[in-house]
Amino acid sequence: MTHTSRSQPSPATLANNSRGKRPERINGAQAVVRSLEELGTDVVFGLPGGAVLPLYEALYDSEKLNHILVRHEQGAGHAATGYAQATGRVGVCIATSGPGATNLVTPIADANMDSVPLVAITGQVGKGLLGTDAFQEADIRGVTMPITKHNFMVTRPEDIPGAIAEAFHVASTGRPGAVLVDIPKDVQNAELEFNWPPKYELPGYRPVTSPHPRQVEEAVRMISAAKRPTLYVGGGVIKAEAHAELLEFAEANDIPVVTTLMALGSFPASHPLYMGMPGMHGSVPAVAALQRSDLLITIGARFDDRVTGHVDSFAPDAKVIHADIDPAEIGKIREANVPIVGDAREVLAALHQAMRNLDLKKPATAGWLNYLNKLKQDFPRGYDEQPNGKLAPQYVIETLSKTVGPDAIYVAGVGQHQMWAAQFVDYENPRTWLNSGGLGTMGYSVPAAMGAKAGRPDTSVWAIDGDGCFQMTNQELVTCAVEKLPIKVALINNGNLGMVRQWQTLFYEQRYSHTNLKPGETYLPDFLMLAESMGCAAFRVTKPEDVEPTIRKAEEINDRPVVIDFIVGEDAQVWPMVAAGTSNEEIQYARNLRPLFDEESSAAESPAEIHEVTQEGEED
Repeated sequence: MTHTSRSQPSPATLANNSRGKRPERINGAQAVVRSLEELGTDVVFGLPGGAVLPLYEALYDSEKLNHILVRHEQGAGHAATGYAQATGRVGVCIATSGPGATNLVTPIADANMDSVPLVAITGQVGKGLLGTDAFQEADIRGVTMPITKHNFMVTRPEDIPGAIAEAFHVASTGRPGAVLVDIPKDVQNAELEFNWPPKYELPGYRPVTSPHPRQVEEAVRMISAAKRPTLYVGGGVIKAEAHAELLEFAEANDIPVVTTLMALGSFPASHPLYMGMPGMHGSVPAVAALQRSDLLITIGARFDDRVTGHVDSFAPDAKVIHADIDPAEIGKIREANVPIVGDAREVLAALHQAMRNLDLKKPATAGWLNYLNKLKQDFPRGYDEQPNGKLAPQYVIETLSKTVGPDAIYVAGVGQHQMWAAQFVDYENPRTWLNSGGLGTMGYSVPAAMGAKAGRPDTSVWAIDGDGCFQMTNQELVTCAVEKLPIKVALINNGNLGMVRQWQTLFYEQRYSHTNLKPGETYLPDFLMLAESMGCAAFRVTKPEDVEPTIRKAEEINDRPVVIDFIVGEDAQVWPMVAAGTSNEEIQYARNLRPLFDEESSAAESPAEIHEVTQEGEED
């Protein structure tokens, strides 16, 4: 969705800095390593195998690349993604052919869905064996074609430097994404004259970063005339490093801001203009800010189904300004009145400057803000206490946020704990919230946290994981212990596949088909014993009074990973909620309580008052 990150030199810049070096004769595998070094790579995540052994032989001699040996190729892919999300740099993972490569399919799809710059390098059987169903052969190019921004096989050793440079360029520019480079074993062994920088051509690939002035002018005139404008901000703002420009523009024009799941941290949660996250489990004021708006200023967001709900009833009175680096997203789901193709940072800067140059008045949003702020007051985030004295998971995560603070990196798995982490952690800074937003990948959290820690070793990194997700990739805690990557894991353990169970509660008459992960009241596995066996410090918390002290104890341990097993109530649910496929008009603050759009029921203390303020907002 965005232009290349500003925290890393582009491949072209690095290439220019290396001009004048004499060619030398090396093999293809060494050329891969040298190319990665020339491109500024410092960490790679991988697992060796037969078809990629020449590359690992070359890696053995590298003094610049830190290779982290994962326990599963999926872990390598998610770690590279976490590294990229936390640093803004290209993440790199390596796997062998066949099952090694296919184990990368999920993290590749995950990274591509969330616009993360990822380069996956896979070994392949020799060229003479291609298409013969040779041992550990899989057509990984064909498998990943629909889930990569670009992929290709290198069939000549002399093409390797250009292929790696091209992969980095494509992955990190325009709308970032995943690129796969497949290299047969005999090509890795063959010799070439290594020249840097390489020459490569990408005909037709010309990402537009600067917005068109005419569209910018049309947009700001609409903004100035709007009465209920809303900044609808997506992950593209973080990828473009546009958080400062967003803050400046919002403050200058008194426009409320909502941030999607992928954009949390792009705008300070403590700011009075911030309304929260919209969508299926968004806040009441955020959903209202979209649904009752007369102008959506959409920056780096893609009208995802989890935000819009039933599309035909989404923001029915709103005109749309849609700015994105990817022209394919504009108008794909919701028609744009003003389409703007460009980098999010450049777009926001241009909008801000145009308001000044044209001497336009900022929109009159006082009544609109009063309406939304009243909703913030009347429908704050909250939760029910759990029966039988069990911990409320929301309390655990809220306490974690207050204790650890906004400078840490929080990495969530997928499900209820992911939504609670989005709701109850206060994100003040970009690149402090990592999650699998688009694909919804269970098993993402632990390896992604590992990658984030590798990229930002001086930052506290907390994986907020569920017991279901945790059992998919927890083996990477061994990697963390061996590689001295002391991540912390807040394990929200309810003994169930929580989000699926919630849907079964609400929509399937409490028929809990295969969502219980424990026999009776016995929690299996014993996560404390498991964590300790993998080189971690481990604690179990069952009482509210022990939550904060245990978190503080974990923060003090920095010589090994830490796992805290929080035993929480299994009946806790994520609220607010818009049921899948329904209109945002149906948002429920709690079960059967529709605060904005149902005159007969409200979770507020004074339904009449809420109805009155709603009407006022609609009349402004």
